[in-house]
Amino acid sequence: MIIKTAHGAGGHATAELIERVFAARFDNPILARMEDAAVVPGSSRIAITTDSFVVTPLFFPGGNIGKLAVCGTINDLAMSGAIPKYLTCGFILEEGLPVETLEKVVESMAAAAREAGVQIIAGDTKVIEGKTSVEGTKGVEGTKGVEGTKGVEGTKGVEGAKGVEGTGGLYINTTGVGFVPEEREIAGPGGLVPGDAILLSGNLGDHHAAILSARMGISNEIQSDAQPLIGIPDALFAAGIRVRAMRDVTRGGLATVLDEFARASGVVIEIREKDIPVDPAVRAFCGILGLDPLYMANEGKMIAVVAAEQAEEALEILRQLPCGRDGAIIGHVHETGEDKIARVALRTGIGGLRALRALSGEGLPRIC
Repeated sequence: MIIKTAHGAGGHATAELIERVFAARFDNPILARMEDAAVVPGSSRIAITTDSFVVTPLFFPGGNIGKLAVCGTINDLAMSGAIPKYLTCGFILEEGLPVETLEKVVESMAAAAREAGVQIIAGDTKVIEGKTSVEGTKGVEGTKGVEGTKGVEGTKGVEGAKGVEGTGGLYINTTGVGFVPEEREIAGPGGLVPGDAILLSGNLGDHHAAILSARMGISNEIQSDAQPLIGIPDALFAAGIRVRAMRDVTRGGLATVLDEFARASGVVIEIREKDIPVDPAVRAFCGILGLDPLYMANEGKMIAVVAAEQAEEALEILRQLPCGRDGAIIGHVHETGEDKIARVALRTGIGGLRALRALSGEGLPRIC
């Protein structure tokens, strides 16, 4: 079974698709009402985020577009200090998409939501034209025989190449809602103070390398790091750690996030190359292709800026969690000064300083 235009028409085919693919996997009392809007308990402080996912390929080592959509949205909520509670999801389906593919994606979304304790409470489905099939090339006719005492046979015609059928794509938009406990206060990117420590939750570049490997047909052991990060903020706040700012490190990479923080706070950030965790397989991959892990996308890593005197305690908390076991203190916040070469600087392995600025241009399109 494949997706057809009728599946987006709002009639019997639409209802059948919703029942077969979505209702059984996202089942909860709120969604089961099948109303045009979900009514849920509220909070005095609500965090809301929305995101769209267009990753290519749909399936990659360590995940797929569905897992990515749920984890990415949950992580954006968590970085604001919120406890994620609800998700809505909109699906743009192209004609020709196999329903079995959609089912696998939705199953991954349901599993990721269950892991994070989040309910998917509303959604929408639209169907658009699929990718156009590629027609085969026209055959070449043979030459005409030459008459004579003994005729010369003409050459045989050459068949055209076979046409390639189009396959439907899949795009997902998610909106997330979370509740922020009253006692949680985060200054944000503009609240960094000289002396603050920069904590990174784990290895850089895994997702970027996994996607690129899949596109290039490179066989290796690299897996995407797509995962929910809600455990880290919850544990830090529960321990009384003063968190100045948090951010998941996605498109643009670590260097871009730190540049935004440094500019917002009017400070300088210095990080140490020797302390930045990168998986050996990813480091080797980067060496072959000339990539820099500091500018590569991730989908399950975050930085937390904390008060200097609590840095070691925060690191210990981080490393006790599965999503933070490779965590490290990678640098500190400094005052501005004429001796600083940039807002963000990398202390290299040989002791020099390398200026780091926000990513310029396109890193890797359709990575999330």
